[in-house]
Amino acid sequence: MFLEILKMAGEALFANKVRSFLSVLGIIIGVSTVIVVVGIGTGAQKQIADQYKNLSATTIMVMKQMGRDAVSSSKLAPEDSNLIAQNVANIKDTTIFISGNTTVAYGKEFASLNVFGNYVNFFDIGNLELASGRLINEEDINAKTKVTVLGSGALVTLFGENFEASQAIGQSITVNSKKVEIVGVLKENGGSAMGRMSYDDSVFTPYSTAEQTFLGKTAQMMIVVLMNDVDNLKTGMEDITALLRIQHKLKASQADDFRIFDPGSIVGAAQSSADTMSLLLVSIATIVLIVSGVGIMNVMFVTVAERTKEIGIAKAIGAQKQDILTQFLAESVILSIGGGMIGALLGQIIIPILNKFEGWYVVPSFSGVVLAFTFSAAVGLFFGFYPALKASKLDPVDALRSE
Repeated sequence: MFLEILKMAGEALFANKVRSFLSVLGIIIGVSTVIVVVGIGTGAQKQIADQYKNLSATTIMVMKQMGRDAVSSSKLAPEDSNLIAQNVANIKDTTIFISGNTTVAYGKEFASLNVFGNYVNFFDIGNLELASGRLINEEDINAKTKVTVLGSGALVTLFGENFEASQAIGQSITVNSKKVEIVGVLKENGGSAMGRMSYDDSVFTPYSTAEQTFLGKTAQMMIVVLMNDVDNLKTGMEDITALLRIQHKLKASQADDFRIFDPGSIVGAAQSSADTMSLLLVSIATIVLIVSGVGIMNVMFVTVAERTKEIGIAKAIGAQKQDILTQFLAESVILSIGGGMIGALLGQIIIPILNKFEGWYVVPSFSGVVLAFTFSAAVGLFFGFYPALKASKLDPVDALRSE
């Protein structure tokens, strides 16, 4: 019986093809839009994760304060790193590095790149991975050797896009007019703890070598502190601030001569923005689906009015109220599910097309398809119920008398 009712519902919709198509058009647009915008949101989140994958949520950065409020007589020093490690609780690891811009060249190619002078554990704290070669070791630092590890972007800048990382090992470049041997190349890392300063577009040298040979007094020093748990981040920042103020002999009325910040918050802010954008886009697409549902309701009301006599005949020959309700509700659901299927297919077609345009990064999402398809079916069921109920309640005598 139910299959027969579905067959009758399908025949009724097919008899009014243009009306059925126009009714379902909004569902198609709404479902495809939901799938695409969920893909945009997923793509944005993936880009953020890739860009800031080397940022730990438990990292604290300490640097010299810049500006009028800084106390010039008291400066951040390398000894402060040991002081923090010995006196602040819940620290997993700590290191210092210096950085600055200088000219880096290979043959006729040259560029102004950021140069890091760092210790061995800097790479572990920064989650920096090798693509080829080796990292800086203790021997390099103790001997002040002129060796360097290149970021992936620096490799492309100096050697070109088609140059393999392994080919760079053993090659020599000049850093601030000093000849340096390349011993390693890093994988692509994205953003750094310093925001605009990219690890990819940098070269890394032993701390001692950078301090005495490449950067000197122009270098900016930073202390990196890795806490053992994100819950200890706030307490750690407060303890470090109090400790350094005592160490630098700052009076209560004096401002800090250092700046302390949490680079992991950059990731949180970016993810929050991506989530907000995704929610906004999905909300717009949801409104489209709801409007489409109202359109289906209007069409079903018109259908009920046009088929009043048909309903009367069906009841006169024994059709039950439940049968009429099921048939008209089935028509509504068929429209919404059919539109949902076409919309889902259209959404999957649109995503690779968008990815061909510069600046677009859309990731297909199974959850987006499920969300859109489920909502479209719910729209048909919800907005089709009342017209179907009205049809089922028609009096057979009155229905047969209608023109």
